[in-house]
Amino acid sequence: MKRILLSVFAVLFIGMTFTSCATLFGKKSHPLALSSEPDGAEVYVNGFKMGVTPVELNLKADKSYTIEFRKNGFDSVTRVVNTKVGAGWVVLDVLGGVIPVVIDAATGNWNKLDQDAVNAALVQQKEIAGTK
Repeated sequence: MKRILLSVFAVLFIGMTFTSCATLFGKKSHPLALSSEPDGAEVYVNGFKMGVTPVELNLKADKSYTIEFRKNGFDSVTRVVNTKVGAGWVVLDVLGGVIPVVIDAATGNWNKLDQDAVNAALVQQKEIAGTK
């Protein structure tokens, strides 16, 4: 009886150790390459200046981001980067049982960004007659 009980606890311990694949093995942040034509545009992520193009940022995939490219003499360009569920993590979690699905869904660790790169083609502003 003691051996059976020990075996059950060992199986449960191993099962709990390897659950929630995305939480245990997934990336906590995801690289996003940002570029513009022409280079040198200021990059704002959700309203905060994060650099000048070209730049690579590491962002968490727990929310969507509004990316704005600004450069003097050019119209600003706004892009949105959303999250999506990584199907591979879901399959692995489902194979592992209910607990991994609940943990990864609640933490959002199976999410990833829907793009790896964003490029903005900036359009030069037109001069208004009589201004320089």
